[in-house]
Amino acid sequence: MNDPRILVVEDEGLVALDICKQLGIMGYHNVFNIGNADKALRYVENNVLDLALLDIHIQGSMDGIQLGEVLRNRCDTPVVYLTAYTDSETVERAKHTEPYGYLVKPVDARELRSTIEVALFKHQLEAARE
Repeated sequence: MNDPRILVVEDEGLVALDICKQLGIMGYHNVFNIGNADKALRYVENNVLDLALLDIHIQGSMDGIQLGEVLRNRCDTPVVYLTAYTDSETVERAKHTEPYGYLVKPVDARELRSTIEVALFKHQLEAARE
């Protein structure tokens, strides 16, 4: 996929900056960061995405898991969660949104790269089958 459009939803500025910087180093230059669930929803109304990287605890009227569910159902956008939360309740909630990955922060650059590549590839395969 040539220069996929990736949305990063992370409300901690330094963390968001680091993730976006890592993505740039990896060769992803079509990256957009939004720190709020409501703004992210407005953004996707007018923009097609190839992948969304979502923090679970974000500002706005919904958390990242709820946002992930909306993105998958409404926009067929693959979702990868980037979070510090690994408790069983959060993981169970996340699983029901069928994410393409669940990475625990701080995220290792190699894990981020491989998760993104697999998620994009898997979504392409699914789209081709339909």
